[in-house]
Amino acid sequence: MSGHILACGGGSLAGSKIEDFLLELSHASRPRVCYLGTASAHKPEYIEVFYDSFRGRSCEPTHLELFGLPENPAAHVAAQDVIYVGGGNTANMLAIWRVHRVDHALREAWKRGAVLGGWSAGANCWFEDSVTDSFGSRLRALGGGLGLLPGSFCPHYDGEPERRPTYTRLVRDAVLAPGYAADDDTAFHFAGTELQEVVSQREGARGYRVTPSGEEPIEPRLL
Repeated sequence: MSGHILACGGGSLAGSKIEDFLLELSHASRPRVCYLGTASAHKPEYIEVFYDSFRGRSCEPTHLELFGLPENPAAHVAAQDVIYVGGGNTANMLAIWRVHRVDHALREAWKRGAVLGGWSAGANCWFEDSVTDSFGSRLRALGGGLGLLPGSFCPHYDGEPERRPTYTRLVRDAVLAPGYAADDDTAFHFAGTELQEVVSQREGARGYRVTPSGEEPIEPRLL
């Protein structure tokens, strides 16, 4: 049995309906929720926002830091019901996860039914590949994600002006496999590897299937 993945384009998520939906996907009555802020180098203000947002919900929030002297971080990740991944540098995050075998722990947690989710880097990481600014201001293909989900992904589709033309070009030129793009405040929900629906917390925001022949808008369910 594989769990759920909620891949969000970005936007204002603290205390959001998308975060409510993330928790609803868990079968646990009081899910253990771990925030991974690796992509932003564990910025204290981001961790504080996470706790401010999740302490008021019916869950048990923790966070995991991978700098300094982490002790058996993979075991902590593997024990969670929901893993919530923040934005930042996707390439750096994946490299650090792989050093500490967090990538394996995430896969095992997902296989036993856990919910994985996040925005920007926290959405890119679940796919085979994605559009990223991890290597400088010029957007380019990441070159390899965790591959839990097939194809590619692009966040911030309406939030950053270069995302859309870059992604459509990379898919058209076969640099990236066909995949999905999410406006800010919009998320793709997968059960196992099957797309279930697109959800949004903002009127007018959409998701898209993107192939070499162009875009296909997906009208989301408004949360």
